Amino acid sequence: FVAEPIGEKPVGSLARIGEFLGKKLEERGFDKAYIILSQFLVLKKDEDLFQEWLKDTCGVNAKQSPDGFGYFPEWCAAFL
Repeated sequence: FVAEPIGEKPVGSLARIGEFLGKKLEERGFDKAYIILSQFLVLKKDEDLFQEWLKDTCGVNAKQSPDGFGYFPEWCAAFL
C-alpha cells in the first residue's frame, strides 16, 4: 500500500480495516482510502487523535488501531 498512490482504492484495502470495519466506515461516508487519508491530514497527522477517531468512527480495537495508522506517515513522506 505504501509503495503506490492511493487512487480510488476502497477503504477495505487499508491494513486491518477489511470488509467488516470497511462497511462501518462506508456507512459513515468514508468509502475510499483517500478519504481516510484526508481525515489523517485534518487531524494534523496526530497518531493519538487519529486512533481515537478510528475507534469512535468504526470501533477498531487496540490491535487494529495502530495498524490503521502506521503507514500514513510513510505514505505522506513518499507522496506529499
